[in-house]
Amino acid sequence: MNIFVGNLSQEVTETDLAELFKQFGQVKSTEVKRDLFSGVTKGFGFVEMPGKNHSLAAIASLDGKDFKGQPLRVNEAREMPVRGRRR
Repeated sequence: MNIFVGNLSQEVTETDLAELFKQFGQVKSTEVKRDLFSGVTKGFGFVEMPGKNHSLAAIASLDGKDFKGQPLRVNEAREMPVRGRRR
């Protein structure tokens, strides 16, 4: 299951997310979204966990939890709607 993690502090890394989520089960991948040009975090990221039960437990336990000075927003990631091409 792909999990959205929002309201990340500026110093959070992929390794930090992996360490935080691995207490709930195997972590397949982590990604902190960053600005393409500056490299500064956009304040959100994604964690992929293979098991649904482990993922749901992580979401329930970590949503609202303080992590590095910020209350996390954790929920199931949703597909972005496809947008038409801009002209």
